[in-house]
Amino acid sequence: MAAAGAWFAGIIPPNPIKAAAGTSMAPLVVFALFFGFAASRIEADLRTPLVRFFEAIVATRLVIVRWVLLAGPFGVAALGFDVGAGMGVGAAGALLHYVWIVVSACLAATVFAYLLVVIVGRISPVAFGKAALPVQVIALGTQSSLACLPAIIGAAATLRTGPGAAEVVLPLSVSVFRAASAAANIAVAIYLAHLHGVAITPGVAVVGIMVAAAVSLAAVGLPSQVSFFATIGPVCLAMGVPLQVLPLLLAIETIPDIFRTLGNVASNLAVARIVGAEPKDRPAQTAAAAADVGQARGHRAG
Repeated sequence: MAAAGAWFAGIIPPNPIKAAAGTSMAPLVVFALFFGFAASRIEADLRTPLVRFFEAIVATRLVIVRWVLLAGPFGVAALGFDVGAGMGVGAAGALLHYVWIVVSACLAATVFAYLLVVIVGRISPVAFGKAALPVQVIALGTQSSLACLPAIIGAAATLRTGPGAAEVVLPLSVSVFRAASAAANIAVAIYLAHLHGVAITPGVAVVGIMVAAAVSLAAVGLPSQVSFFATIGPVCLAMGVPLQVLPLLLAIETIPDIFRTLGNVASNLAVARIVGAEPKDRPAQTAAAAADVGQARGHRAG
């Protein structure tokens, strides 16, 4: 009970501004949900300027994201030039191997999202792919799930989610659920372990997976170059993997990051479909409800 109480106390921020400054996403999201529900209960003339204020903040943040995306390639190119000059042509093979491993992990997370939404969300992969395609095109250019959020919410409408489900589920999912990023961070740690000759036992791998899942909750929805060390460093430390090569991998992180974002937005859409599917798209639940109604009528007739 004490552990449960401590957990609940940890996700209720006494100071939401401090939680935002410390990138504590889970407490911040909890506060945002309560704030949004409370704002929906006030008078319309007070609520309208409040909504406009936050819409302006979102628009401003998206402008900053575009600036970061424009400046990012120049920094990555400079770092890549420095890596090539220091390590020579022999580094190319090792870096290509790194890209292949991380991209494979992200693609596996994307395929798993498709399988999950087909099995649990009861929708055809073609229909889900058509809904996800516009979002994934934006993901290719932005490498930011946060920048994709408006398109994700728009795509959720074609997935026949219930009223209001996308508006509540998707912002929360984009903020804290990054399945492909967690898989990619584990892949980076395993690659570095192989590079340095560090043996990874099943127990160490489980610890790394748990740390990667926890760290992904606190990551920001921006290109991974922004939080590369903050998200991968804890995973490597938990698995006992040296960190010296991480600055070199940052030089080519742009390519894996594209596939990170593709997997993350696919997972976000899958969650929206599974959680917010309309009742008519849940035949098993509908049949059970009809049987219960029939039994109730039979009892009343008797």
